[in-house]
Amino acid sequence: MIKSSIKQVSALVTAMVLIWTAASSSAAEAPAKSPWGDFVEKDFPFFSSVLDARKIGEGWPTNNLTPRGLILNLGHDCWACFDTDLLRVSAIWQGADVTPVAMSYGSYKLSGYKIPEGQKILPEPNGKVWLANGLYPGWQTGEKISLADPRPPAPDIKEVGRGPIDPKLGQFKAVRLVEDGVILEYTVTAAKVQQRIVSFKEPDGAVSIHLSYLFDSVPETLSLILGRSPFTADDTLALGYSLPQIDGVRVFDREPRADGLLAFRLKPTKQQLRFSVSMRLAGRVASWKEKFFPEVGPHKAFWPKAVFTAPTLSTGKEAYVMDDIPIPDHNPWKRNIRFADIAFFTDGRAAFVTFDGDVWIASGLKGNLPVVTWKRFAAGFHEPLGLAIRKDEIFVNDRNGLWRLVDSDKNGEADIHEMFCNLFAQTAETREFAAGVKVAPDGSFVISKGGQQGSTIGKYNGTVLRIAADGKSFEMLGWGFREPFIGVHPKTGMVTVSDQQGNYVPATPLYILTKNEFHGFLTHLLPKEQYPAPIAEPLTWIPHPVNSSGMCQVWLTDAKMGGLNDALIHFGYNRPEMFLVRLNERGSRPQAAVISFTKDFAYAPMNGAVNPADGQLYVTGMQSWGTTVTNISGITRVRYTGAKSSWPREIVPMDKGVLLRFDVPLDATQATNLASYSLERWNYQRTAKYGSPHFKLDGSKGTDPLAPSSVYLAKDSKSVFIGIPDMKPVMQMRVGWGLAIQGGTAFANNA
Repeated sequence: MIKSSIKQVSALVTAMVLIWTAASSSAAEAPAKSPWGDFVEKDFPFFSSVLDARKIGEGWPTNNLTPRGLILNLGHDCWACFDTDLLRVSAIWQGADVTPVAMSYGSYKLSGYKIPEGQKILPEPNGKVWLANGLYPGWQTGEKISLADPRPPAPDIKEVGRGPIDPKLGQFKAVRLVEDGVILEYTVTAAKVQQRIVSFKEPDGAVSIHLSYLFDSVPETLSLILGRSPFTADDTLALGYSLPQIDGVRVFDREPRADGLLAFRLKPTKQQLRFSVSMRLAGRVASWKEKFFPEVGPHKAFWPKAVFTAPTLSTGKEAYVMDDIPIPDHNPWKRNIRFADIAFFTDGRAAFVTFDGDVWIASGLKGNLPVVTWKRFAAGFHEPLGLAIRKDEIFVNDRNGLWRLVDSDKNGEADIHEMFCNLFAQTAETREFAAGVKVAPDGSFVISKGGQQGSTIGKYNGTVLRIAADGKSFEMLGWGFREPFIGVHPKTGMVTVSDQQGNYVPATPLYILTKNEFHGFLTHLLPKEQYPAPIAEPLTWIPHPVNSSGMCQVWLTDAKMGGLNDALIHFGYNRPEMFLVRLNERGSRPQAAVISFTKDFAYAPMNGAVNPADGQLYVTGMQSWGTTVTNISGITRVRYTGAKSSWPREIVPMDKGVLLRFDVPLDATQATNLASYSLERWNYQRTAKYGSPHFKLDGSKGTDPLAPSSVYLAKDSKSVFIGIPDMKPVMQMRVGWGLAIQGGTAFANNA
């Protein structure tokens, strides 16, 4: 499985071939026939998306952009977007769902589609808008309504993705699936609220839309701001609403306003309050009564059928082989499967999340893998790239925040999507990916957020954050990243993070986060090369031709993988690859050596996890854009066979040379031959330009070759010291070797 050539890798590194995939402003023409169903499944009641309603026409709010939106399928081709940050209905429309320009939506049937960075091309309401709101809370306290955004501004005052309103004013809690739709659950001040939005056919055949509300109490005077509807006299929005009374006093009524804003007033009551508002285009609303607010109860199973796949075991005899596990892409729902992350339950079952917002659970991942059983568990998430399991509960990190999934009715599917934490801001920038989530030993969660910004500067773009174990607070662990992907040691809590080469990032770096430091990336919206803080140094750099698109890291803690136990693994995306990372903590600060472990992936690996059932590493990933492989997604088990392993245990640069330590005795003839080794070194330059050439120590372009003057083999034949006469501090060194196990197999690699 592991075949490398020192000369080939050295030439590749020295040549510094930059592979860059240009962003396309629009998707190419899709194939005439796709094997996949629609991205938006019409029989599922919601999906998550940005919604851009800033350009829907004259008289409408002009600043109506929703970075965190739940798009509700109301039936009868009617849709509503609920803003989970401002607790407002940002738009209601009739027609199709949203324009299919989002990263996941656009690439769902056309892999390789890449929407430009920024906020100029975003999903819009794809139909006739009935109602829209501006950027202000949908619920407000007191007698006076404010049309201003009360949230603290972002670094760019034009940025509307400022995060949720103060939890004291209101807080989104959950989406609850019921028999024929969803109920939104949130708080308004101290009140618990349930909200339902549905559509109905009126007796005359017209469609009406109904918003129903249930308050456990109303602790103070509240205003509901429904929105604006600037129609003409020939195309009006007709309203109907209930007028509930408590003890003879009307507690809900419309508030007359000269500016045309549709607003309603609630009076305080200690009793439960149920009311509704209905609308239709022209005519008279007839069906707005409270009966349209259902009681909470079990929901139907959307995906009752299981899917089965048959893995293929490797017949290789090497120490580590790769077993192929087919994905469930032949499923009854014709759902495209693009797995981005994997996590394991304590019993060895696995949960997978797709970039398109689905969660699947697999059983049978152990032993000889006779058959794997797949059950679809959840849907509706917004471009998630991370999933975690804590105490056998599934958490999904998407652009809305960190969700906890609950199967309260025990039918094998999540019926409650609970918002565990959304306290941090999220912009509508297309590159502010929800890049990953890992559980720390103390129960907290570490997440990372994409950093490329094309339109505005947000609060937390390009950061790594820690969410407290109870979800009620968060802190920043690092900032100034371009596209960070993370790993967390399951026992020590050590946080690692990689970044991706680009502007201000000269090559792929790998860091340990020990304190909240700046890591060098600046958006082009800021002055060039004016750094706001000292730049943190990485453990190591990985040259762009070796790892052009760094992904997540995983620790092989509690694994049963021989010499790889407790090792750190790093994944490469563009040219699919798995790297072994060997830490070196002998010096004044930690460093690392990175060795290519395998390139034998037919898909782009992104994440991995150790299965507690068999102690092996399971890897998954998917293709969205910019990879050299054609497979959309895949799953691999990296399995230890028990054979002798030639992977280095330790690689340490010292003042007189480099130490290589292995777990097996080496052939003495090859180990002591100077020709068995090649070395070179170079520096990078961090600038506003994309990436960096290689520079010699004298500042000229190129690399400095290093000629070993001596080599020493340890008494146990497992370690060699390569003497280098001219060792100096440098940003990057490559060490290559061609050796053999004592009395056995030859092997070669580079670090």
